[in-house]
Amino acid sequence: MFDFFKRKKDKNKSEKPESAELDSALEQTLEPISSQPVISEIEPQPVDVITEPEKAMIKPPVVEEMVVEPTPVEIPPVVAPNELDITPSSAVAEINPDVMVDVPVKAVAEEKKGFFGRIRSGLSKTRSGFTDGLASLLLGKKEIDDDLMDDLETQLIMADVGVEATTEIIKRLTARVSRKELKDSDALYEALIDELQDMLAVSQKPLVIDSSKKPYVILMVGINGVGKTTTIGKLAKQFQKRGKSVMLAAGDTFRAAAVEQLQVWGERNNVPVVAQHTGADSASVLFDALQAAQARKVDVLIADTAGRLHNKDNLMQELEKVVRVMQKLDPSAPHEVMLVLDAGTGQNAINQTKHFLQSVGVTGLTLTKLDGTAKGGIIFALAKQFGLPVRYIGVGEGIDDLRPFNADEFTRALFRHDTKED
Repeated sequence: MFDFFKRKKDKNKSEKPESAELDSALEQTLEPISSQPVISEIEPQPVDVITEPEKAMIKPPVVEEMVVEPTPVEIPPVVAPNELDITPSSAVAEINPDVMVDVPVKAVAEEKKGFFGRIRSGLSKTRSGFTDGLASLLLGKKEIDDDLMDDLETQLIMADVGVEATTEIIKRLTARVSRKELKDSDALYEALIDELQDMLAVSQKPLVIDSSKKPYVILMVGINGVGKTTTIGKLAKQFQKRGKSVMLAAGDTFRAAAVEQLQVWGERNNVPVVAQHTGADSASVLFDALQAAQARKVDVLIADTAGRLHNKDNLMQELEKVVRVMQKLDPSAPHEVMLVLDAGTGQNAINQTKHFLQSVGVTGLTLTKLDGTAKGGIIFALAKQFGLPVRYIGVGEGIDDLRPFNADEFTRALFRHDTKED
């Protein structure tokens, strides 16, 4: 019995130091907390977070606005000409590093292709749809009759070649058949290729930068989603490779992503970008950009504009205002009005060209996304109806996939199945 009390007493003695150690550790933990002000650990809150006064009696932190430019661009004070219908403001090129913009660039490890091979590869979908259909119809030394000509006419129209261009082609081919110049369908196929190539020849007029213009102003126009901003970035890189100094103007002020995407292109290529806040007057941005480019004696100024529907008169009038404002500084500007069209829109591209041509006097076309359509015949319809120069064609996502248009190379890549790639 006494042994029991003795063991219990010894147990209590052994537990007491452990409890004392816990109390001591607790006091050491609480001591620094009570000795420091609580508010010193409060970090500045984001601007959009409201700090409740009863929880923290501190003055909200003042967050200074940071403006970061891709490269130092000194914009001269704006001196507006008389009767200017806008109030220019200083150019700002804000960059948000948290916004990741996907700028399509080919992987470095990808095997580089030659000029012809790149176009041929990019037109693979068009060949599989448009060209292979024609080859299947005509090749095989078939007899040329009315049914064959009707089927050919249908396929051309279905491939977006257009009624006007198709009618002209069928008329010319029928005349050659009547003169016994084409003995079978194989000869008809070769004659068709010649007719299509001749139709495109009128549109083969490469863009030439007039070095006497400082800067040479290229105004990019088109509806939403056709690839204007991406085309601008690719053009800027190509002009740089040719030894030209380039400046970009972010005139699409309706979409913050468009401004940021253009600034990413500028950062990557070390090209200055003139921009303002979202919702700013596009004409004001382009006025500032042109004034800055003149002061810096830049070779080429490429101006982006907001995508607009061709059938919205008020939006088209805003585009006309942009042209008027630029002419306050340079009566000859813009020197090139480049309409960007999506090849996949088909005959709607005809309507877009018609309206933009009436509003701002389009001087050249860039046809994008030819690699993504199985039709591709719209380029023939545009050449036949308008005869406008096709400056560039887009046959892929890489910078080198924006190619100067060449009628012979295009038709060879589209129709010649036995041609090897470079």
